[in-house]
Amino acid sequence: MRKVTILVLLVLAGVVLYVASPAPARFTAADLPEDYQPDAARGRVVYDASGCHSCHASATSGDPRPIGGKPFATPLGTFYPPNLTPDRETGLGDWSALDLANALMKGTGRSGAHLVPALPYLAYRNMALTDILDLDAYLKSLEPVKNAVPTADIPGLALARPLIGWWKLLAFDTPTFREDETKDQAWNLGAYLVQGPGHCGECHTPRNLLMIPDQSRELAGGPHPDGHGNVPSLRGLIERGKYKSVSDLADALEYGESFGYDGMSSGGMGAVQQNLSKLPRASLEAIATYLASLKPLPEQK
Repeated sequence: MRKVTILVLLVLAGVVLYVASPAPARFTAADLPEDYQPDAARGRVVYDASGCHSCHASATSGDPRPIGGKPFATPLGTFYPPNLTPDRETGLGDWSALDLANALMKGTGRSGAHLVPALPYLAYRNMALTDILDLDAYLKSLEPVKNAVPTADIPGLALARPLIGWWKLLAFDTPTFREDETKDQAWNLGAYLVQGPGHCGECHTPRNLLMIPDQSRELAGGPHPDGHGNVPSLRGLIERGKYKSVSDLADALEYGESFGYDGMSSGGMGAVQQNLSKLPRASLEAIATYLASLKPLPEQK
């Protein structure tokens, strides 16, 4: 009888958690900056810094446009990132800048549903709204390509989606990016690019049992979030002899293995380095400045 009572209580608790799941948060039009003129050229830089093409690439054709469909495997199942071109039927043709901001920074879809954090909105919420508007302008400037992608192969996703609200409530409790007034402009730009659009912590920061990044071990490396292998620490890169200087690290980000930097242009870093190589040199040096400032954790020395 006691076991039955416990089971009933657990079921009731599950129902309460499901029904009372926090509602998806949204920006409104009033939150967007007034009189801002989006810049598609700047949006291209945001696009590269954010690694959009890495996930939204074609599944088969090698098309340089972000037409979507490339399988993205996770421990939960396989996602198929959508088409980002402005095709009205299969892409973002009917999306507004506000829709894009809500997806990237709030994890809320156009339908008002919680989005699965395979989209790294926990990092993208650190971005400036003006960068999202610029990105929207760039995506709208692309040629529309009709390319319908498969739906996510995630068992029970529709039923589990409301519970993502509780995950977001816990995960969003972590601080968002703020400039450090004690640091210079290059350091702050690098911190922004790493913590925001670059979403480096999505792979390089270990996670707890709830798959929330452990900020006490930020960028310290650990198990790969896809469940296979490990990713290295980005802390103490110069102290540990991985790179000689900030300039050397910036060269690695820009030129990768073509300049002899092992592991930068292949494996999991291959697509990342290709995106980074398109950024202005000043941005790469800013990223290197920030990463070089991160001291190794005690066990990494």
